[in-house]
Amino acid sequence: MLYQAPLHIRYKLFSALLSPSLKASHNVGSLPVRSGDTVRIMRGDRKGLEGKVTRVDRKKYTIFVEGVTREKVDGTTTFVPIHPSKVMITGLNLDDKWRRESLKVGVAALEAEKPKEKPKEPKKQKRKKKARKAVARKKEKTEEKKEEESLSG
Repeated sequence: MLYQAPLHIRYKLFSALLSPSLKASHNVGSLPVRSGDTVRIMRGDRKGLEGKVTRVDRKKYTIFVEGVTREKVDGTTTFVPIHPSKVMITGLNLDDKWRRESLKVGVAALEAEKPKEKPKEPKKQKRKKKARKAVARKKEKTEEKKEEESLSG
């Protein structure tokens, strides 16, 4: 399913976590990675490196980050492919109008939720469950009392 997914579905699979500061300001936990975003690598040999995303390859599920390269045997350098789930977005590329508007929706939703507070309902008191034997004894005692009253009365 993963490798037969159409590109518009793969876009959603390119999500990466947002840094805590971006999470707080945009009220979103993760977003799909785009070229131009600044990311920090969180897993692998290059853990801790930070750079801009230069290219996104949806067909191979990889992104390429500036400064993350390796040298080939013949001496040329190539970018190292990284899966988007292994990075954290630290800076967003907000050149795209659609992306800006979608992030504003998350902030608006947060503001709309704040004033709505449910009135506190009083807690229901739980009825104590009586043991069956105790209830049976109580019935016996009340029956005995009724018999005594009927005999004496």
